[in-house]
Amino acid sequence: MARLFLFDVDNTLLNSGGAGAKAMTLAFHEVFGVADAFAGIEYTGRSDIAIFRDAALAHGLDVDGQFTPLLARFREAYFGVLPQTIRQTTGRVMPGMPEVLAALESTPGAHLGLATGNFSRSAWMKLEHYGLDRFFRTGGFGEDSDERTQIVARAIERLAALAGDQGPHRTFVIGDTPLDVAAALANGAVAVGVATGTFSRQALKDVGAAPVFPDFSPWRDVVDALLG
Repeated sequence: MARLFLFDVDNTLLNSGGAGAKAMTLAFHEVFGVADAFAGIEYTGRSDIAIFRDAALAHGLDVDGQFTPLLARFREAYFGVLPQTIRQTTGRVMPGMPEVLAALESTPGAHLGLATGNFSRSAWMKLEHYGLDRFFRTGGFGEDSDERTQIVARAIERLAALAGDQGPHRTFVIGDTPLDVAAALANGAVAVGVATGTFSRQALKDVGAAPVFPDFSPWRDVVDALLG
């Protein structure tokens, strides 16, 4: 049976030091003239489209009639400034993550993908900067849906197709938030929690993640658990 491993990006694979949030704030100000437009808006575990929609609503933009062109203008500015904020911000790859990815990549029948709220272009920018892009070719992204459950569904569909998998498969979704866990379970996947974000191990366990790790530093143990 093939195994599909879908990874969240921010606070799971890497911590960008807030580069994405800084770039979104700069882009919104550039396009719409509103400073600090995302103050008070929750980012954690959410899609970029949902985050932008909340900011647009909060500042009186016409999201009912003009959402698509507003989003397009914002995205263009965001993708323009994100490389700069990534370079200027101190971030890191999460402990043990390169070793886990390399071990899974080399396992017959195992396939790696992304399940992230980031827009695909911004996800690849972050991954490339931190040297993790080589492990991934496809996934589900923030432009796919406002809802994390649908993002994971698209990721499963794309990764299974890329893997040429026409038979049964087992899917694992690795993430640091309750929204990652809920989306995994809604898609019949194993929800693997890693407490490298703002939620504790217990918080992730309480919403159904199993197994849950504090981080992936003991990477051999993590790989054994995922492949066992």
